[in-house]
Amino acid sequence: MNTFQLKGAPREGTGKKATKAIRKKGLIPAILYGRMPVALPFEGALNTGEKIVEAPNNKGLVITEFTVTTEDVRNLIYTPHIYLVDLSLEGGRTVKTIMKDIQFHPVTDAVLHIDFLEVFDTKPIVMEVPVVLEGHAEGVKAGGKLNLEMRKLRVKALFDKMPEKLVINVEKLGLGKAIQVGDLQFDNMELINAKNAVVCSVKLTRAARGEATANT
Repeated sequence: MNTFQLKGAPREGTGKKATKAIRKKGLIPAILYGRMPVALPFEGALNTGEKIVEAPNNKGLVITEFTVTTEDVRNLIYTPHIYLVDLSLEGGRTVKTIMKDIQFHPVTDAVLHIDFLEVFDTKPIVMEVPVVLEGHAEGVKAGGKLNLEMRKLRVKALFDKMPEKLVINVEKLGLGKAIQVGDLQFDNMELINAKNAVVCSVKLTRAARGEATANT
């Protein structure tokens, strides 16, 4: 997985009024969900900008509120690729993260908020990975059309095992046949979409169906 360098600046103020002022400056509010859950009451040390949010089972989540510029995240958001984000924060701290969620304005599509999740060597993460079809399907040779039903699949893996794309060979895919999530297997990762979800299929085209009818 490729790495994306991103710098986060300390966030000035919270609440709706402060958030609106931040966006007027061309900045995007963001939150980093970091560390493992901690026991409450928390007795450890927090880094600059960090605070603890209460979670179930008497646990707490350490979060960091910060801002990023629209220009800095443009190539991270509007791309078909997936990235491990090296996020530089106040105090010279750099954290390995992935982009967890993005909120867009319902009318303008402007980015309103971004959530990042810190990643760890021993804790699997879940990401949507692009699907790439490889080969010339038998069903296409027989007059069918290859359809990609799912352009991305949800993959669970350690971050250093996360692929940039999932390559699926369709050479043996016949006319009227489909490949489902449950048919796929990849090393060092787990697909967590529904097993019966159709990833790709070969369907008979109208032209081929008409030609077959005319010849009967």
